[in-house]
Amino acid sequence: MHFIERAADWNEVRASCASLSLFGARRLVEIRLATARPGTAGNEALVALLAANDPDTLLLVMTPRLDRDAQSAEWVRAIETRGAWVQVWPVDVQRLVGWLRVRARRLGLEPGDDALALLAARTEGNLLAAHQELTKLALLAPTTALTPDGVLASVADSARFDVFQLGEAVLAGETARALRVLAGLRAEGTEPTLVLWALTRALRDMWSALQGGGPSGWQRQSAALEAALRRAPRLSFAALAARAACADRMIKGRLEGDAWDELALLAAAMCGTGTVNAPPQPRMRTTA
Repeated sequence: MHFIERAADWNEVRASCASLSLFGARRLVEIRLATARPGTAGNEALVALLAANDPDTLLLVMTPRLDRDAQSAEWVRAIETRGAWVQVWPVDVQRLVGWLRVRARRLGLEPGDDALALLAARTEGNLLAAHQELTKLALLAPTTALTPDGVLASVADSARFDVFQLGEAVLAGETARALRVLAGLRAEGTEPTLVLWALTRALRDMWSALQGGGPSGWQRQSAALEAALRRAPRLSFAALAARAACADRMIKGRLEGDAWDELALLAAAMCGTGTVNAPPQPRMRTTA
């Protein structure tokens, strides 16, 4: 998986596509673009990779929404020629309850608001699991009324998150949600380096917007960034950067401590509800 931020990242993508696996003849190369416009270097790299037409390589490119101009780019036309382009509109957390209510009623269930909110929390980011849980509830529920107790008794926690949702929650200042996403990422085995990347990217976006610059483009900005700007003057960006640096050293094993705990403190501090002026002292690990 490749998260593209700079032109130099495309060299890693080329190397990944050119390398042979010791354990399999085929490979899946997933590329996640920060913006819908990968730039000149990205356009050339994608066109070249598609032109290679390697039958043993499946190239999966994920991007934000492509506007009319982006859809006419050379790399998009190359994908349409040699593969398929599918538009997927995600059901975000604000619309998930409504999505669940419609499908519950189609299955003959009459869900209460509390039950839907609990079901949404347990299946966020995993619509397949949400549909499966509703189908199971329709079979198991003794009545058509869907209650929180019924959801707790039957529905497992199947929520799935990605680092982009973490960055969005931090920008919006939603502490509880940010920490829940962080816990979900940890449970799913996400690399802490990638989590730190998302947090520092959100921190840079917040600083850039405060200075009058535009957002970097990988988050759903608007309301989230506006909320970040309202509390940004009260934050100490130097202290936040210092805490991020501490988390980085913990991840690399150069500083004692739990990197995930430090990432949680950083997320809470960026939301405006944590302490930002007391990162751990740099006690370095030593070897005999």
